[in-house]
Amino acid sequence: MSWVGLPERALDRRELHDLVDGVAASPELWKEHVGFPDAEDGRHYVSLYRDAYVDIWLLCWRPEDDTGWHDHDISSGAVRVVAGALRECNPRIGGEHLETVVSEGESFSFGPDHIHRLTGALESSVSIHAYSPPLWRLGQYSISATGVMRRTSVSYADELRPLDGEAGLASLDSEADEAHEPAENVA
Repeated sequence: MSWVGLPERALDRRELHDLVDGVAASPELWKEHVGFPDAEDGRHYVSLYRDAYVDIWLLCWRPEDDTGWHDHDISSGAVRVVAGALRECNPRIGGEHLETVVSEGESFSFGPDHIHRLTGALESSVSIHAYSPPLWRLGQYSISATGVMRRTSVSYADELRPLDGEAGLASLDSEADEAHEPAENVA
């Protein structure tokens, strides 16, 4: 596999899925970039390839690494776990969030409407990610205890982490919910 021959157009979910599987099968494209920094340094990630239609990333995970809730704005994507395992969690407003462990050798793809959070399920996990069109903006979310979801737009160059003050937002949402309750009938 090489970067030569990629279509000069946006890729669909199936093509992205095939792409991450192909990159995973060609460790000469990514193996030298695998690394696990000190705990304070956060998740290690490297852009492997980017053009006008697709970008491909290598991410290295520890169990304490957490992207927080996010979407990929207008981009579809695919993920292949090449070592260890990742935990993907999908939000369920008013219910229990859906959690899936994606093990070494497994892949998944998604459209631009997909909201999730990823964490390393095992020490020294590694994954390949591809997005089309290339990432430019992402949506970072907080979900309050009352089920209110708030989105903040962030640059693709920013490291995703859980939003600070998510617990603080819950109290603000409670106040906002109370402010929007219908007034009692005073007749």
